Amino acid sequence: MKITVLQGAFLPVPPALGGACEKMWFLLGQKFAARGHQVAHVSRAWQGFPAQEHIQGVVHLRVRGYQTPTRLLWLKLLDAIYTWRAIRAIPPDTDVVVTNTFWAPLFIPLFRSAKVYVDVARMPKGQMRLYSRAARLRANSTPVLEAIRAELPIHRKSQASAIPNPLPYEPAHSVEWAGKQSMILFCGRLHPEKGLDLLAQTVNALPPGWVLTLVGPWKTSEGGGGATYVDHLRALFDPAKVRFEEPVYDIEKLNQFYQRAAIFVYPSVAEKGETFGLAPLEAMAWGAVPVVSSLSCFRDFIHDGDNGLFFDHRSPSAQNQLAQCVLRLVEDTDLRSRLAARALQVRHTHSATAIADSFLADFEKLLVAP
Repeated sequence: MKITVLQGAFLPVPPALGGACEKMWFLLGQKFAARGHQVAHVSRAWQGFPAQEHIQGVVHLRVRGYQTPTRLLWLKLLDAIYTWRAIRAIPPDTDVVVTNTFWAPLFIPLFRSAKVYVDVARMPKGQMRLYSRAARLRANSTPVLEAIRAELPIHRKSQASAIPNPLPYEPAHSVEWAGKQSMILFCGRLHPEKGLDLLAQTVNALPPGWVLTLVGPWKTSEGGGGATYVDHLRALFDPAKVRFEEPVYDIEKLNQFYQRAAIFVYPSVAEKGETFGLAPLEAMAWGAVPVVSSLSCFRDFIHDGDNGLFFDHRSPSAQNQLAQCVLRLVEDTDLRSRLAARALQVRHTHSATAIADSFLADFEKLLVAP
């Protein structure tokens, strides 16, 4: 097959500025190429990146993009301008175009005969009904799939399907259990919707030697809650039991945190914002036991009492429930070891190779369909 991945106007590929979708498709494209397919990847031009280059069998084609604006209307306009340019870079004989941009599913059918494969990585907001000419609307989790189908008429519901996100890296070695520290880790945006306030009781009750480490952006320009929110968190936590780290975008450096962590907490309260839960998945691949809120997206790969623990973030006793889960893992090393070993299975179920094969099978299905 001839496959093109077309990504948005605001983040470069390789993912120098982060971006879960950029990380995922950068790796999956290489897996497609390793299977013998011809792969092109269209993305934003970036300083130091050539307009065209080959990386691991993938042809990268870059066109001028933009800095992310703060106003949504302006963002949509810039994305539309970028998409017009990017479509011209798509090889004319492409069989399948994978895209996660708003405008591409509308514009591509005007200029290319390729099957349009829409990667829906967030909760849809009514736009799914616009994509009648797309061959597939792919959801990354069960709740996203349900939300997509809720926007479609009955005759189009089969247009949607679900394939989970893969790990955005291939673990270079096995877990070094002796290297685990008395560390509870959170990786993600330091923002109120991540439920970090709920960790106050947990942190302040930790036994000596245990520390919560928070890794992620806090500036509002980077999606964080800002300096005032970080000061609020500092006031909540015992300063001897918490560490604030700057955001880490390099996967290898981020993996070093996962490798050292014994427990991973992700107490998100974003009912509409969380669609998959990549950070818990990454942590599980390094044997850090996840403790997560009861958002439905986590239930696709975390099973309470089997490879992680859940607490009910909607309950009035949410803070106490979260503390009980974490302290239970801190005190019960046998339970922690058992759950950590089970969590490691995501290395197989969510490997880039396994997920790439699922995508390729879906592409083939679309190409043989009338």
